[in-house]
Amino acid sequence: MLNLRFTNEKEDNLKTFAPIDVLDYVYAVLHNPSYRKKFKALLKIDFPRVPYPQDPTLFRKLVTLGNELRTIHLFENSVLDNLITTYPISGNNLITTFKFESGRIFINDNQYFDNVPNLVWDFYIGGYQPAQKWLKDRKGRELTFDEILHYQKIIVALDETDRLMKEIDIIEHF
Repeated sequence: MLNLRFTNEKEDNLKTFAPIDVLDYVYAVLHNPSYRKKFKALLKIDFPRVPYPQDPTLFRKLVTLGNELRTIHLFENSVLDNLITTYPISGNNLITTFKFESGRIFINDNQYFDNVPNLVWDFYIGGYQPAQKWLKDRKGRELTFDEILHYQKIIVALDETDRLMKEIDIIEHF
């Protein structure tokens, strides 16, 4: 038993929890690599089984990490403004082809996003790789300034997702 009181709205009180805390807890658990590995077969055929938190401290840690992860995925987290890539070459911004080479994602023969971590290019969510799929879905189009900025934020989001999943995995909770 956690000995926490349920409230309809989130409070700044460690003795309470709200619906958003439950969502953030579940979000963290479902992004735990060890959890995904352990329940891989079941996750393909059934609803996920979410373990009951063992203690309030563990619950709070996972709520905090789940909240950070959720807000990143919703593009509501200011960490996305800390771009880790550059887009150094001006041109027509037309995606003719795309490839990853030495930390660069080329969108045509001349233009590229620089300083892209390998893990971001190869990162899987479900059955696809978002950094690659986003470009594939726009092949043959000219990217606008806003789209270039959005893609750079996707790269940050994927990098942060990897970091947070590793942090969540460290916490033993099931």
